[in-house]
Amino acid sequence: MKNSRFKSLTWAALAAVGLTIFLYGHREDFGLGRNMEITINVMRELSLNYVDSIDTDKLLLGAADGMVRNLDPYTEYIPEKEMSEFEMLTTGKYGGIGSLIRLKGEYVIIAQPYENSPADKAGLKIGDKILAIGEESAKGFTTEQVSARLKGEPNTPVKVKIERLDGTIHEKEIMRERIAIPALSYTGWVNDSIGYIRHDDFTEGCASELQAAIRTLDKTGRLKGLVLDYRNNGGGIMQEAIKIVGLFTPRGTEVVRTKGRNDEKIYKTTSEPAYPDLPLVLLVNSGSASASEIVSGALQDMDRALLVGQRTLGKGLVQSTVPVGYNSMLKLTTAKYYIPSGRCIQEIDYSQSQQGSVREIPDSLIKEYTTRGGRKVYDGGGVMPDIQIKPEYVSRFAMTLYGMGFIEDFGDDYIRRNGYRKIEPRTFRLTEQDFEDFVRFMADKKVPYESETRQTLELIKKAAENDRFKEVQEKIAQLEAVLKDDTQTNLETYRAEITDYLTSDIVLRHAYARGVVENTLDEDSGIRRAAEILADKTEYERILREQDTARK
Repeated sequence: MKNSRFKSLTWAALAAVGLTIFLYGHREDFGLGRNMEITINVMRELSLNYVDSIDTDKLLLGAADGMVRNLDPYTEYIPEKEMSEFEMLTTGKYGGIGSLIRLKGEYVIIAQPYENSPADKAGLKIGDKILAIGEESAKGFTTEQVSARLKGEPNTPVKVKIERLDGTIHEKEIMRERIAIPALSYTGWVNDSIGYIRHDDFTEGCASELQAAIRTLDKTGRLKGLVLDYRNNGGGIMQEAIKIVGLFTPRGTEVVRTKGRNDEKIYKTTSEPAYPDLPLVLLVNSGSASASEIVSGALQDMDRALLVGQRTLGKGLVQSTVPVGYNSMLKLTTAKYYIPSGRCIQEIDYSQSQQGSVREIPDSLIKEYTTRGGRKVYDGGGVMPDIQIKPEYVSRFAMTLYGMGFIEDFGDDYIRRNGYRKIEPRTFRLTEQDFEDFVRFMADKKVPYESETRQTLELIKKAAENDRFKEVQEKIAQLEAVLKDDTQTNLETYRAEITDYLTSDIVLRHAYARGVVENTLDEDSGIRRAAEILADKTEYERILREQDTARK
């Protein structure tokens, strides 16, 4: 049965090869047909004659991954079993209970129920341990196994047994729904007249979400300027980016054009702008990519918005998805995109990747372009902001604590002691006593962390020993005596960053993701700078009129 099934697939594939050779023959491109036939023959021989049994699905996955490995990081084969995840990434929708989960010990626990999701309505909380799903014990389950059982068709029930942080056991019957993860995690105010919207990704319908959010702010009658936050927005659907630009620019405005191997397409706005004169500042950083770069770059090129932050990622490539049979897809790079000034902001040149050459666009090849008003902007390295600010410092030690689950474990302990008392998200801060509690909590914890200073010192020490530099060795010994790199010392050294993580975890438990964003509004340097610029109309207009961006 197995052989006959493989033979039928082989004959179908060979027929496709024959058709391919016929179609491409007039161009003397026999290489494609030849290589397809070789691939099929190799897979056939491996499947039928390899000494051990072979999973043909994994064989195909390996072959497909190998074909795209040396192209670019965005071209990939998506097998059928990964299509639901791909759909969720592009649409932001899936059938399930609406909660993030994580593994802790032998059980999977609730990491974050989405606001107003079935999980939230059923009363699930961060830290709840999933003991069973239906009649099946969940002990030893991976997050993938739990996720597969919690997801399902909308309007179907799933029974979940949980253990609360206080040790009580509860059984919940949760009705699955079509979960739509919002593209906007926060809409609110920086101050009395400056609005703020955090836009996280370009999923299906996000332009309509954004327009509705702006409308909510505008209805108050006090909206004088808007901060759109695209930091760490990895992009998504290009058509949504075009619609967003259309909210602020005249109908028929060219937003982006794509150039593939054989064609060129121009994309323009198709509706009258809802907010043609609203002053805008966009926040960007090195995590802003793809569609978020189209929005920020296009609005900059049209002198319609100011950008504040750091240089964007520099992804000027367009991906398309095509079905390749049996409910699987190929996502492949089909074009480069060019924003209104004519520049392509792609930073990495993959054109010679099959020859092993992948490089950044060299300074000598960076070209100068101009915005609609004549300001100088540049290609080849992301979108440069009009106003650069230093990125917030990120402590590796604090990140290690978070990655190892110590921040969330302390959050569980905090809730056990304090409960879910009402807090004000924007003004909530940890007390001195709270931090001291965390220090005691960490007293018996091992943190596998070594500072860069320690790592560098060890390298110098080894080199000095090899070179027999006795005086240098003595000075290194003196430095080692001064350098303290233990957990308790690092807790104090990186206290500010650790406090931020702890605060965010506790606010998340009381006020969801929107509360975490709200908690940072007053202390975020990028948001503060954006609000200052919008409040100074003269400076805002001067920059839009005459200030060039940095070259790179």
